[in-house]
Amino acid sequence: MKLFNSLHNKIEDFQPIQSGRVSMYVCGPTVYNHAHIGNARPMIVFDTLKKTLEANQYDVYFVSNYTDVDDKIIKKAREEQVSEVDISTRYIKAYENVRTLLHVDQPNACPKVTQTMDEIINFISQLIEKGFAYEVDGDVYFRVHKIDTYGKLSKQQKEDLLVGARIHENEKKESPLDFTLWKATEEGIRWESPFSKGRPGWHTECVVMIQKEFETPLIDIHGGGMDLKFPHHENEIAQSQALYQTSIANYWMHNGMVNIDGEKMSKSLGNVIWAKDIVAKLGSNVVRWLMLSTHYRSPLNINDESIQMAEKESAKVLQAQKQAHLLLQRNKQVFTKEEKDDLFNVFLDAMNDDLNTPNAFKVVFDCTKKLNQYLRVKEFDFQAIANTLHALESMLDILGITYFDQQLNNEDCMLFEQWELAKKDKNFEEADAYRMQLQEKGYL
Repeated sequence: MKLFNSLHNKIEDFQPIQSGRVSMYVCGPTVYNHAHIGNARPMIVFDTLKKTLEANQYDVYFVSNYTDVDDKIIKKAREEQVSEVDISTRYIKAYENVRTLLHVDQPNACPKVTQTMDEIINFISQLIEKGFAYEVDGDVYFRVHKIDTYGKLSKQQKEDLLVGARIHENEKKESPLDFTLWKATEEGIRWESPFSKGRPGWHTECVVMIQKEFETPLIDIHGGGMDLKFPHHENEIAQSQALYQTSIANYWMHNGMVNIDGEKMSKSLGNVIWAKDIVAKLGSNVVRWLMLSTHYRSPLNINDESIQMAEKESAKVLQAQKQAHLLLQRNKQVFTKEEKDDLFNVFLDAMNDDLNTPNAFKVVFDCTKKLNQYLRVKEFDFQAIANTLHALESMLDILGITYFDQQLNNEDCMLFEQWELAKKDKNFEEADAYRMQLQEKGYL
């Protein structure tokens, strides 16, 4: 398996730390609003990566956090005159619902900042003790100049960053590049600490959660959106280098951003699409199909044309799957799912090439075409149909696309037989009546 490693800016062979086991962490949302489709893309991308790893017989331990401490959460709570816990609980529940709708597997752990506060405070204290951080009036800042390799993820030089920095942005800082680890505050939810009563900065939480959840400072894969590469992920690495001399993960992966009709999605443009709304409109399968139709590292442009294409392609594939599934049942043909057409291995090869979903979809279409050819002959080769069907279903499993798997009862089988017999006898009125019943049951 090969993955593009943002840390080294190239595709590399994937070699996990522990044979047969993969540790993966993906930055989760700040829960002050509903998930938009930009949030949905990393959910789908890294869920697909997890499914691909599992298809390669890896045991994946997957963690994704919730940021439930943030100025935006505090502002929303103040506006609605409720607690921050009320806000975060509401949107965590909404996010979980979207995760379920999008056929995303539940992570092994979903830590929250509020449940990791003791560890965060201890981590910051260690950074101060070792000289990598300093406290001013209750605020704590990280000394970026102490990390020689700072900028290695985002491929930026500290000198260049300084040129573009606002020197007087915060006079408390020793350097404009230094970032906040702890913020003294009188507003909103806050905690007692050796520095002040306040709350942590955003860049520290993931480093601490990874150490806590995986019981190691070095994991296999750290993922997130391209917008997190700098400064968030860069600052994560800096803190990990300071205390643990690691880059947190051996492989850093970032998905491209989502555009709407060629424009960046933003509130100011009024083109934000909530994930729950697009799922309600298009259905979960079409949304996943749409999200995976473009390579995960490329920008994804959503417009009427791309939506219509996803609807058309997914419907064609799922129709063939359904007809093959029904044909085998109607003829009482049972084969194990371990028997697959060789096209599945071609599909998996594409997915193992840095999740090359565009090439993988081509194999899905080839498999669908092959299945339709088997379904159009007079004498059915049931073994070949089953092998091709199982290959197609295994591909759809990895892509997170659900398909028809309903089991026919004796009454349903009899109805199909009566329909076929009426057509054969050219009793069209009776055949139409049977067809209507099958349509009502969702079989046609």
